[in-house]
Amino acid sequence: MSTVEPLGILAVHSLHYYVRDLDRMRTFLTERMDFAEVGGSSKAMEARGDQRSAVFEAGDIRIVVSAPLSERCRAARWLRKHPEGVGTINFEVRDADKAFSLLDSRGGTFLHDVEEHPTFDGGSLRFFSITTPFGDTTFRFLQRQGTEAPYPGYEPYPEPRGGQNKFGFDRIDHITSNFQTMRPMLLWMEHVMGFEVYWDVAFHTIDVDPDQQSGSGLKSVVVWDPGSQVKFANNEPARPFFKQSQINLFHEDLRGEGVQHAALTVANIQQTVRGLRGMGVEFMPTPGTYYDMLPERLERLGIGAINEDLDELRELQILVDGEEKGKYMLQIFLKEQAGLFDDPEAGPFFIEIIERKGDKGFGAGNFRALFESIERKQREDGRI
Repeated sequence: MSTVEPLGILAVHSLHYYVRDLDRMRTFLTERMDFAEVGGSSKAMEARGDQRSAVFEAGDIRIVVSAPLSERCRAARWLRKHPEGVGTINFEVRDADKAFSLLDSRGGTFLHDVEEHPTFDGGSLRFFSITTPFGDTTFRFLQRQGTEAPYPGYEPYPEPRGGQNKFGFDRIDHITSNFQTMRPMLLWMEHVMGFEVYWDVAFHTIDVDPDQQSGSGLKSVVVWDPGSQVKFANNEPARPFFKQSQINLFHEDLRGEGVQHAALTVANIQQTVRGLRGMGVEFMPTPGTYYDMLPERLERLGIGAINEDLDELRELQILVDGEEKGKYMLQIFLKEQAGLFDDPEAGPFFIEIIERKGDKGFGAGNFRALFESIERKQREDGRI
């Protein structure tokens, strides 16, 4: 257990996403995901910052999307090095000065001191930013004083535009990032951020077939801030076949370490996924053999019976995992943004949708179950 004093984090306030095409992301979030566009950058802010921003919300989930207006802005600097992706994670804190002081005493590297800006509603924002081991992704810490503004220079629309959250998105469950080596990040999260290890797993496809000549593996460690329950899942590739690991391939696609996906909670994943599929949202496929093996696997895991109809889970390609009787989770992954937009420069970031039915894990069993089901199908087809 960490003995480091907590920073006073309340929640992940928002993800700041940098894009080349703001309209494309607007269409995806409002028309397909049914997020509401609630406001954006003022003209004065755009003139000062050289980028245009819009804010999208569903439940307690907030995504700030920025596109460059010149080559001098933060969005442009990110996009010169990377495809589109999460360039900043914003945390809401109780006391920005205290968080700054704690980080300063632990060797945090600051982009600027605490700043205070008046907001559209008569309040103020106090904030500062730091560099991180998450590649070029920075952390910003916000203290909101009598304001709903997510960033300086924000102006709300008279009425939200776009969606009404008919798919029932609630909050960010966790954020997952990939590294070629994650130990420096884990030490930084413990000794600078004050987070603690929550969960870990290691998996490699050769665990099932040691004689195979290729494969993919990873090590994953989840850290959390117990007070706010903010969780970060973190992955690195595992040997052998390091270069074939999905984690290393992500690193090549993003051109560095960074955020791989954000998991968004819902109350009824079947309704959510059915609705999203109806809007043309595409998901990562699950082989049918996964569901052939699912009843036996649920018994082996000790979960037993679940409330959902297995035929409907098969139809929607929703995954199931858990570690004890009566407690499980349901999850599914959207295609990467590059696949959704048919554009490599849209980046490898994707969204996970998750419904927790008492289980607090991260779907470790699905790594193995998916591989076993693929192997079974390959044997049936005579490919191996």
